[in-house]
Amino acid sequence: QAKYPDRKLFTVDTLCASLGQGLLVWYAARQRDRGMSIEEVRDWIEDHKQNLCHQFTVDDLHFLKRGGRISAATAMVGSMLHIKPVLHVDDEGHLINVAKARGRKASLTALVDKVGELAEDPASQTMFISNSDCLEDAQFVADEIKTRYGVKEIIINSIGPVIGAHTGPGCVALFFMGKHR
Repeated sequence: QAKYPDRKLFTVDTLCASLGQGLLVWYAARQRDRGMSIEEVRDWIEDHKQNLCHQFTVDDLHFLKRGGRISAATAMVGSMLHIKPVLHVDDEGHLINVAKARGRKASLTALVDKVGELAEDPASQTMFISNSDCLEDAQFVADEIKTRYGVKEIIINSIGPVIGAHTGPGCVALFFMGKHR
């Protein structure tokens, strides 16, 4: 503060994770580029953080078991039945299971379906997808979203090691602005 007395710094609890927080930062930069002050950008993030949807699926339930998200029995039975959870981050920032899909392709398609259920004007949005060592699956989700909803720009990135340690390889996460989380 002494070195830069005119600088302003604000913090916002985005209640987001991973590239979800990245998408809010991306939107904040767009607001800044449109001429908003730092205070206005902060207020915009506060006003819109509950509209940032985080939808994701994992390929291997054992990583969720190791992280304490599901029991060993659930992981074993779910794996035997090829059950893939579809999860999201709720209004308080907690991971919540919202659906179960039978098989990998069904779980990826469930992510795409969520855009139709929740997104506000999807064709005008930039969406983010992150993946843990499953770029083909992330690209499948992106292509389906573009085809179904006319989304022009989807940015695909990798999941980092901290989130990846909880989800394991095969996680695909989708981030977009919606009516609610």
